[in-house]
Amino acid sequence: MFREPLRWGALVCLAVTTEVFILNVTYNVIVKLFSFHLVLLAFFLLAPELRRMFSFFFLDHATGPSTQPPLFRSVRTNRIALLMQVVFGLFLTGMNLRTDIHIWYTLGGGRPKPSLYGIWDVEQMTIDGQTRSPLLTDYDRWRRVLFDYTTSTSFQRMDDTFVGFVSSINDNDKTLSLTKAGSQNWKASFVFDRPRNDQLSLDGTMDGHKIHMQLKLFDRNKLELVSNKFHWITDF
Repeated sequence: MFREPLRWGALVCLAVTTEVFILNVTYNVIVKLFSFHLVLLAFFLLAPELRRMFSFFFLDHATGPSTQPPLFRSVRTNRIALLMQVVFGLFLTGMNLRTDIHIWYTLGGGRPKPSLYGIWDVEQMTIDGQTRSPLLTDYDRWRRVLFDYTTSTSFQRMDDTFVGFVSSINDNDKTLSLTKAGSQNWKASFVFDRPRNDQLSLDGTMDGHKIHMQLKLFDRNKLELVSNKFHWITDF
């Protein structure tokens, strides 16, 4: 009696994992092999019924009920095997749930956030006392600073490329320290001032140059994924 749910579940898994695999290939996501293995596993579950499904869907032939024999001869042994499958399924569900909860509190929405959390637009920037205009060709001028995690900070250049740094924020001394994961000798340090909740200034040194930046907090509620609620029909 559990063959039909298993068959339908395998069909759903095949459709979903095939779509995921295609997206991973076309967008060059790093888990192509893993998603392809999931497709193969879905085919493995459907293997006993592939001939009947091909005959029904592609040859338009009438097909009878599944003739797949039970796993064991004894009814009691088959019930034990079914119970073991259920227990194993519950075990996998619990393990994945535990992993998801851990990810939520370390990388997801429940993670601790830095005191300067947010997307900050660099409205004004000076390097060694020289004001740098926001030109797309200026490789040394920063466009945005993103404080998202307590141990890392991202800087965005004018050409929209990102540079990630290992960071440490000291709220008592109002200092920001930056290092590069691949270079132990590279360091940058800033003193920050936050006169208003949406204003921030950074003064310090980076790459041997004196840096001053005036930043303004970007209103994340303007982002479409945040502000746009669910609609069955999108007008535009």
